[in-house]
Parts: sequence; structure tokens; C-alpha cells
Amino acid sequence: MPSTPDPASWRPQPSPRPYPLVGVDLPGAGAHPQAWRREDSRAEELFGPRYWADLTGRLDAAGADIAFFPDRFGVASGPGTVRGRLEALGTAARLSTTTRRIGLVPTQTTTHTEPFHVAKAVQSLDHTTRGRAGWQVDVSADPAGYRLFGRKEVQDPADLWDEAAEVIEVASRLWDSWEDDAEIRDVATGRFVDREKLHYIDFVGRHFSVKGPSITPRSPQGRPVVVIAVTDQASRAVAVRTADIIRVAADDVDAAEALAGELRREAGDRELRILLDVDAHVDADEATAIRELAQLEEWAGEPYRGRTLLRVGSAASLVGLITDVGARPPLDGVVLRPLALAGGVTVLTQHVLPALRPPELARDDTTLRELLGLSRPANRYAA
Repeated sequence: MPSTPDPASWRPQPSPRPYPLVGVDLPGAGAHPQAWRREDSRAEELFGPRYWADLTGRLDAAGADIAFFPDRFGVASGPGTVRGRLEALGTAARLSTTTRRIGLVPTQTTTHTEPFHVAKAVQSLDHTTRGRAGWQVDVSADPAGYRLFGRKEVQDPADLWDEAAEVIEVASRLWDSWEDDAEIRDVATGRFVDREKLHYIDFVGRHFSVKGPSITPRSPQGRPVVVIAVTDQASRAVAVRTADIIRVAADDVDAAEALAGELRREAGDRELRILLDVDAHVDADEATAIRELAQLEEWAGEPYRGRTLLRVGSAASLVGLITDVGARPPLDGVVLRPLALAGGVTVLTQHVLPALRPPELARDDTTLRELLGLSRPANRYAA
């Protein structure tokens, strides 16, 4: 059981907003593997742009704060489940110009990818969104993923997250390798950049040696927002040292509050936000939501078992849950994981988000860091 946090052991970090942060996970047809069988699933559109642009655009207009795009190596193997997915960062990049305010956070795994590629891709997304990009860091322990690449042996969790920590450090240095004013475009001298303001990063670690600098100028946020979901001790150790947002799973809000207090104490004075994952299937009325979950479970042949708190009921009950989370200072908000995504987004945008935040508080041209109340990092190489 998690211990009760000592209020004196961590310092509350006030949010600039008068309401809880709300992120939404967009896992294909939904978090439930049978969601694609619903009449309203739009499963025929999963591999096209209109589905993603429509769902994310409606969340953006309704005031959701962050859209998360999960990704991993390997395809689902369960019977009757959706097989295949679009690449997360490419999908998020497609949405750069169809959204205005919502943060776009794709997952990029670090196990089989080169940090230079990840760093410049995420940095490019930060440019194309004008500062609304994040990066959810994840690792791949699936042996099938190793067979896809054939470059190394299966790693244990500690080694996977040790490697991930190096990738984060390399990316952070590459994001700083151009000073903010390195691009000068001096027509008279023919110099596009001031070479004195580009820096080698000279990183040498257990897994990588990277000289740098990046090929991409420093982006609007300086460093895009780094997100880590705590799933074990190894991910937890890296998250409290490096993440700007930590996602947690818990059976109830009390347990999430206790865990968040522990994480804040371990993170010390670092700025960060902590969000509770909530699996959700809600409708305007509770009876409909319960009946629809029963249909999903009948198709699956077993009860739904997520890894975190599940809320099934009315939209009003979900509003109450989010409000409760927002009133517990170690937590900053939630990441909602709709069991059925297309129908879930409709309920969220029509009944949940409007009850949480008045439209007049919505702002445009805000970076994700500003929305989260996080400082823009100083460049480590600037004098």
C-alpha cells in the first residue's frame, strides 16, 4: 500500500489555471479492444486523416488540454482486436495545422530508435505546432519488437529505462545545441546562422555517443514537454528525474493522491505536473453507459480489466471525478482513456468539458509549457 504523503515534504506547484488539466488518450478505436465493433466506431477511417483530424479538432475546440497518441512496436495479438496503427508522431504532425491550442503528445519508444532521429522529429513537431509539442517516452520489452529490428538482445526493465534516460539526455542537449538567436539570416555577409552559437554536445554514455549539434533550430518551447507513464520502479526513477509530466495509474483517487505525493517528494523542487489515468465509458445517462460496456464485454468474452481507475456511468459522474482530482494538490488533472473513442469524444465535448471550463477561458497561441505553468528552460550552452 502506498504511504500517506507528508504535506511538509513537498511543495505545491500552483497551476495557472482555475480548473484541472484534462488530457485525452487516443488509442485507435478506443481503450477497449472490441470498441471497433460498435456502429459508431468509425473503424473504416482508422488509417486515414479525417478520423484523427475530426476527433482531435473537436477536443481542441471544446478545451481539452492535451491529446496523447500512443504507439508501440508490434501489433495487437488478441482475437478480434484491431491490428495495425498509424505512426504516432506522423499523425500528430498532420494535426499541427488543424488544431490551435491543444498540446500534441505522441509516444516515441527509445528501445530501437536513435536519439538524434527522435530529438529532431519531436523538435520539428514543436516548430510546426508553434510550441504545442510533447514527447511521451516509452520502452519496448516485447520480444517481437526485437525481432522486428534484429539489432540487439532483449533487455531487462532497468536496462531499458537506463537507455531511455540516455536518450532523454541526448535529446535535451540537442534541443539546446542551437542558441535561440543562432539563426541570423545576414544577407550582407551571406551567413544564415551564427556558427559561434551552434554547439557540439559531445555526449558519451553506455548506450550512445553523440557529437551533435542538431540540424534543427531551437524550438518555441526550448525543450518540448517530456512525459513518462510510471509503470514500474525503473520508469519511476527516470520519471522523477526527467519528466515534465508524469502519468500515474491507481485503483482510486486516494491511492493516486498518495502516489503523487511520493513522486513530488522524490522529484524535489523540479517543476512537473502529475496526471491520473482514468479509463472511462460515460454517456448522458448511467444506464446507457452500463449497457454499452456489457456489450463490449460480451464481445470480448470477459470483463474489462484496465490498469487504472475505471469510471462507467453518467457524464456528470465523470465531471465530479475530475473535479475531485483537481482539488487534491499533488495531482494536477487526468488523462481520460475512452473505452470507445469516437463515441467517447462526443460525450466529452458535449457534456464533460463544457461543464469543467467556460469557453471564455480558452486561449489561443499558448505553448504547452505555458498552458501547464512550466518555465521555458534556459539554454545550457548560452553564455
